[in-house]
Formats: sequence, C-alpha cells, structure tokens
Amino acid sequence: MSESDMSSVESSSAGENLAAPRSGRNLDTILRIPVSVQVVLGSAMMPVSNLLKLGRGAVIPLDHRVGEPVDIIVNGRVIARGEIVVVEDDNSRLGVSLTEIAGPARTAA
Repeated sequence: MSESDMSSVESSSAGENLAAPRSGRNLDTILRIPVSVQVVLGSAMMPVSNLLKLGRGAVIPLDHRVGEPVDIIVNGRVIARGEIVVVEDDNSRLGVSLTEIAGPARTAA
C-alpha cells in the first residue's frame, strides 16, 4: 500500500471514530420517530351505487379468506405478512403474529 493510501485509510478511520458518539445520539432520535402501522385484512371493489345502498349491519365481502396471511404496512410500504391472533392478555382484542418479513424494496434500474 502506498503512503497516500495509508493516509486516506487513517483519515477515514479517524473520521469514523469522531462520528461514533454522534451516531449513537442520532440513532436514539431516529428510533423515537412514530410510524403508522396498518394490518390489511382485505379489500373490495364496488360501484358507488352499491356503496350508497350500504347500511348498518351490511357485510362487505373481502378478497382475503380466513386463514390467509394479512399484509403489515408501515408508512405505506408492505414490510411483513402475518396471521391474525387473539391477544392473550385481553380476549377482546386482536393482534397479528408475523410469519414473513418482506425483503428489501426493489428500485427501477
């Protein structure tokens, strides 16, 4: 390795050491940012005329069936899939058990 290569390695590692304490604080700040989490049970398409006919007690059939995985969406992006479960501590509440984590998003080349 040449002297110029060595000096660039030394300066980059020195820069990393200086940034380490700051990155810990930045990470804490980022970890406190609230995000919107949605669990999508299914969807339906219908004409506005049918929508206007809906009333109390109407049932809208969804495109998902019982037992199929549901999508977990964070800030508009699918990040995982899971199964609906009853929360152990409170049988009147539902939760979702993660079964699959989505891979990294693909970008157009």
